[in-house]
Amino acid sequence: MTSPRKLPPLASLRAFEAAARHLSFRKAADELAVTPTAVSHQLRLLEATLGLPLFERHIRRVSLTQAGAQLYPVLREGLDSFARAIAELSLQPQRSAVTISATTLFTARRLIPALGLFQAQWPQFALRLHASDEAVDLASGAADIAVRYGAGPFVGLTSEVLCQDRFGVVCSPALGLRDPADLTAATLIHSEWYRQDLQPDWRRWQALAQVPGLNVDAGLHITDESHAIQAAVAGQGVVITSLFLIEDELARGVLVHPFGPVIEGHHYHLVATERNMASADVEAVRQWLKAVAAS
Repeated sequence: MTSPRKLPPLASLRAFEAAARHLSFRKAADELAVTPTAVSHQLRLLEATLGLPLFERHIRRVSLTQAGAQLYPVLREGLDSFARAIAELSLQPQRSAVTISATTLFTARRLIPALGLFQAQWPQFALRLHASDEAVDLASGAADIAVRYGAGPFVGLTSEVLCQDRFGVVCSPALGLRDPADLTAATLIHSEWYRQDLQPDWRRWQALAQVPGLNVDAGLHITDESHAIQAAVAGQGVVITSLFLIEDELARGVLVHPFGPVIEGHHYHLVATERNMASADVEAVRQWLKAVAAS
């Protein structure tokens, strides 16, 4: 742990730098928008703190002592560096909104319903949702932060695990399914999976369940996973989908998860560049996303 800096008051240092640069208390006062008396007071305070005189005071002029001449260039360079850093920060483009990239289904089922929570807790920041099943280039600025599904690693990005996904059989309670064997008389709903690895489909589920006589190729084929879920809600059949993304339907009882087994999926990760992750608005979004994943 580093020791705290023991420095004189900043006001005294600023007064000294201005007075030393102008070699005039009056000009220093004009620059700092204070009275010459206030500058003189700050300089007396600084000299008392250091235990050294910094100026030789003559009639109508001042000059630096040896100690003052030693301190002035160091302090000038420090304040100049401070001013340059502030100027560079001021020139950086300010985000009108934090852009979050996430998969289409994650955006629709987890982010949009939770927008009110973000706006209530962080009203000073705005959000822009970018829904896509293709990963965007965060380094290019296409998005400020993203939710990625997969095993990683995410090269060049700071990442944090949000939660693990799990996939299971779900259907309308009106179908009355109680046992895996009931699937042989039910309509299996198939949807297209946007990733090639770890595909949570009926073939993979059947490898775990080993239901006798189950034809995993038959049934209703729907390209969009969200539409497949809606078909299940409408009682059109049974679908394998993310239990995490349909928690609302399960809680409301419009869908049920009548039996296992469950397919263990990858994790959802929160990812961003190191620079973005250090900003206050992206940090607010990070906290919100963690709350969304935990709810």
